[in-house]
Amino acid sequence: MKRIIVALLICIFSISLASCKNKAQSSTNEPGTSINTEDKSNEDIKGDEENMNTKITMIANGYSFTVALEKNQAVNELLDMMANKPLTLELSDYGGFEKVGPLGTNLTREDKQTTTEAGDIVLYNGNNIVVFYGSNSWSYTRLGHIDDITNLASALGDGDVTITFNLK
Repeated sequence: MKRIIVALLICIFSISLASCKNKAQSSTNEPGTSINTEDKSNEDIKGDEENMNTKITMIANGYSFTVALEKNQAVNELLDMMANKPLTLELSDYGGFEKVGPLGTNLTREDKQTTTEAGDIVLYNGNNIVVFYGSNSWSYTRLGHIDDITNLASALGDGDVTITFNLK
């Protein structure tokens, strides 16, 4: 009986150690964690920095805003749409916290339950762009965030608004 208990304890201890080791090896770059750059080449690190710094301009009612983009397939497709000309959209007010409008095409969705804040720009249902001047919680694909939201509410105004996205 003692052998069985000792064997079980050894087994449990071994599983616990293996689990801890796997968690340490598979850690991701979540908020509050660091990226291990020793395993990345200088080119990979430079590519990560460039993707994190990709920016476009959003113009609404004469106000210009810089938008820092997320790194995902929907953003890549959006950038492709803007490669030859700016993207102009008609957005309508919804709920007193967002402007939403049809994109005219479907982008790749990577929807995740998200709580938005003023300045967030997301993809809704794969074919609608939403610019938030308030907060909401729903399943969206994040596209970007406006760097400085000063005058955002004024720029978006009441009712419908025309916005234009330009490559920087």
